[in-house]
Amino acid sequence: MKVAVLGAGAIGAYVGAALHRGGAEVHLVARGAHLAALRANGVRVLSERGDFAAHPHATGDPAEIGPVDYVFLGLKAHQYAGCGELLRPLLADHTAVIAAQNGIPWWYFHGLSGHRLEGRSLQSVDPDGAVSRVIPVRRAIGCVVYCSTEIESPGVIRHLEGTRFSIGEPDGSISPRCSAFSEAMTAGGLKCPVEGALRDDIWIKLMGNIAFNPLSALARATMVQIATHSGTRGLVATMMEETLEIAQAAGSKPEISIEKRLNGAERVGHHKTSMLQDLEAGKELECDAIIGAAVEIADLTGVRAPTLRSLHAAVDLLAHTTTTAATARR
Repeated sequence: MKVAVLGAGAIGAYVGAALHRGGAEVHLVARGAHLAALRANGVRVLSERGDFAAHPHATGDPAEIGPVDYVFLGLKAHQYAGCGELLRPLLADHTAVIAAQNGIPWWYFHGLSGHRLEGRSLQSVDPDGAVSRVIPVRRAIGCVVYCSTEIESPGVIRHLEGTRFSIGEPDGSISPRCSAFSEAMTAGGLKCPVEGALRDDIWIKLMGNIAFNPLSALARATMVQIATHSGTRGLVATMMEETLEIAQAAGSKPEISIEKRLNGAERVGHHKTSMLQDLEAGKELECDAIIGAAVEIADLTGVRAPTLRSLHAAVDLLAHTTTTAATARR
């Protein structure tokens, strides 16, 4: 099995190292000091589960790799539409693209046979089909990441918690290509269940992201601070309730209690969400996939979701002002 990791950052390099350890042929696509360290020393993973090192091929030019069986996308969802030049050299007719993203994916309503919104594109995550043109739905394998990592230093990945990467086809089938990738991930020491109802997993993960990411960016607060403050804990619960209502209106049945989801977030401790980390680094915020798409689905299904709409407006303004400030500094 030949796998390219496009965007070998904290999650991507961790997955690539595990796949390499399990026997797959792995190629990491990265840049800058991180790429230099990967070339010189490979990937070093530091984890309470046991440290290990792997030495897959690393490059900044996908043309050096050529077509692969799988591309594991370690990019943010808003980077998908612009990754065509990097992705194209990696594609053969059979190549699958595993999209390990937060939030609602561009393929969400594709493959839903009999659903009234089947085939509907979401402007928030696939504006005018920009992502579908780069990554056709037939190539897409969804991936919900229950794993937290960070780049401690170039080439060094700190594994914080979780090893599960749930995957699934948009049409819900248990395909040979999903099963083969799952086996490769398991051989590398990760959990990779193939889910027939991956959309339920998407909503369960989103219940946390949709509340904690925007609030953390707006309040500059960690997850435990949000979960233990009486006002914001109640606000998170309301946002989660509205998210479940949207999920159910869209045909999903995520089975998890709000209290369990809140308590799980509290146990993470003083962890900064990805949105807060991006804000502090002056990077584009992942608003559209995490909250914008849910609000768009609420529009399509007639769900009011007033709290989510208010938070979306506030964090969308923050995202625009952050982007404008970053552009001005260049």
